[in-house]
Amino acid sequence: MTEAKGYAAASATAALGPFTFERRDLGEKDVQFEIEYCGVCHSDLHQVRNEWSGTVYPIVPGHEIVGRVIQVGSGVTKFKTGDLVGVGCLVDSCCACDNCDRGLEQFCRNGATGTYNAKDKRSGGVTYGGYSNQIVVDEHFVLSISDKLPLDAVAPLLCAGITTYSPLRHWKVGKGHKVGVLGLGGLVHMAVKFAASFEALHREKKRML
Repeated sequence: MTEAKGYAAASATAALGPFTFERRDLGEKDVQFEIEYCGVCHSDLHQVRNEWSGTVYPIVPGHEIVGRVIQVGSGVTKFKTGDLVGVGCLVDSCCACDNCDRGLEQFCRNGATGTYNAKDKRSGGVTYGGYSNQIVVDEHFVLSISDKLPLDAVAPLLCAGITTYSPLRHWKVGKGHKVGVLGLGGLVHMAVKFAASFEALHREKKRML
């Protein structure tokens, strides 16, 4: 096991505070990397405050994680020491069911593993997220990041970004299309940016409360 340092909440009413814990030993297909940036998603707040119920304390949130590889397992083929990488909302699945075979690990028949506050099938404990100094993740769930991109801006793409990018790409939004969005929060401002970059016309509607 490797000692890691992070920020955790000890209860639904506690502030985040320094927390020392252990990451699993590097496996054959694992990538270990130092975390340089981690985005702050509102899901983190929901989980920390137990607003969705089921939170296991202490909780280390964070699922928009980017950093630099410091070590890889003997069977890793996609990454090497020094590479820039990222991890989003998932860190594991069975990788054998029909959904996993189609690249839909989030719908794993045997249960996908969240980046934090999820049962860790490998260690038997609970997963801890990116509000920490380093993390160990199976290479299948690690993404390569270009060294031409600013890492602080990349981090939010791993949740808010992909959440809006995916449906725009699914519906083949492109030049001449019109895209309507409701509100202008963390996700929707990403949708507007993507729609514009895809040369689609876009409109914004603000819901009045």
